[in-house]
Amino acid sequence: MPPTEPKSALVIGGGITGLTTAYRLQTLAAEAGVALKVTVLEAADRVGGVIETIVADGFVMERGPDSIITEKPWAAELCSELAMAADLVPTRREPSGSFIVSRGRLCRVPDGLHLMAPSRLGPFAASSLISWPGKLRALGDLLIPRRTGEGDESLGSFVRRRLGTEALERLAQPMVGGIYTADPDKLSLAATMPRFIDMEKKYGSVIRGLMTARRKAGTSARGPRYDLFVAPRKGTEAITRRLVETLPPDSIETGVRAENIRIARGRWEVETSVGSRFGDGLCICSPAHATATLLAQYAPGLAAELDAIEYASATTVNLVYPREAVPNALAGFGFVVPAIEKRDILACTYSSVKYEGRAPADKVLLRAFLGGAMSPEKFDLDDRDTLASVKRELGDLLGITREPEQTLISRHPRAMPQYHVGHLARVGRIEAAIAAHPGLELAGNAYRGTGMPDCIRSANQAAERLFGQLFGTKES
Repeated sequence: MPPTEPKSALVIGGGITGLTTAYRLQTLAAEAGVALKVTVLEAADRVGGVIETIVADGFVMERGPDSIITEKPWAAELCSELAMAADLVPTRREPSGSFIVSRGRLCRVPDGLHLMAPSRLGPFAASSLISWPGKLRALGDLLIPRRTGEGDESLGSFVRRRLGTEALERLAQPMVGGIYTADPDKLSLAATMPRFIDMEKKYGSVIRGLMTARRKAGTSARGPRYDLFVAPRKGTEAITRRLVETLPPDSIETGVRAENIRIARGRWEVETSVGSRFGDGLCICSPAHATATLLAQYAPGLAAELDAIEYASATTVNLVYPREAVPNALAGFGFVVPAIEKRDILACTYSSVKYEGRAPADKVLLRAFLGGAMSPEKFDLDDRDTLASVKRELGDLLGITREPEQTLISRHPRAMPQYHVGHLARVGRIEAAIAAHPGLELAGNAYRGTGMPDCIRSANQAAERLFGQLFGTKES
């Protein structure tokens, strides 16, 4: 009898999710002592997706994400598996903190502020970020009764109800916008920040819940917990490069666009721009709208659910200046901009301050963000107008009047899934539909978390389920 061919799995999408899925499948196969051929199909001419780092002349410029949050352990754990733990560097201890633009100037985020509410009343009272009427209204959270309904609620509705409109516009919207580039009146609180729902239920107040958590932790956390963030010394692309190195040389096909899927003689057939590829299992790691197109003929109902997940687009702009050209002390890691300020940029990271080794000592590396769900028209600006807008804003807010020595503009169309109210119910329907198709899995940032650690967790879980279905192991 001819030898039996090893089982095979196809992974569509070569971003961090797809590469991790392939790595995890290969790891599971090695641990189980079984043969499994994994092939990653990527439409672009490179893998990594939005993760891309430019390293040259002493600079480390990120086109996409620049950090890993260790509170969600999956990315840090993957780095340890890949023997990269020693390459992870923390944010600088000093200067720390961040700023919010308020009425045209930078105001430091007060110690103990957690996205929307304070855990310390003194620094909050002393802050100039919101008015005294706004502060008093926010403190009304201590008296307002718990919500009795159980349905999903938007972040905007939640903050207005508990802390008031000014707290939403001046605190929550810019802080959350820096994470999700989202409209708070559409963003599902349950899908993004369920801990605030839990605080209301348990303590009857967000502020009381935050103060209790601070006392239990024995610390007075300073605004966002920057000590929870790390990054590879040579940028986030170091992770995707290491993942590629772990896979067999013939595992990745770039420039291969998946166009349709179907079942052919008991196996998955992926019709691509260069011919069909076949596998016993299939994991789709592309954005939800691209996945919907792939599944339109095979599973139209599932495709419709996927296509209903909206996305926002964003632009990042790296800029290099000589240190003496930046009069602002840059005593923090950056700033975010409330939509109510009506400015062209969403935020700016002081990249060379945030992490050591991002720029030569006599240079400053900044990174500005434009677009998002609240100002999509800014994403549509051409390069000249984009750069002009950024330079104008940095001049106004940081006092920079010199031309940058280098710039790097990066565009990310439809890259940020929007977790609108009802998102978790939709994801539940998607997962139920997928369960009816053995050998098919979905993974990525469209479902249960948008950050790099969330993508890695999603990839791990999808790989374990798929491996279990292929080999009948307990992971199924």
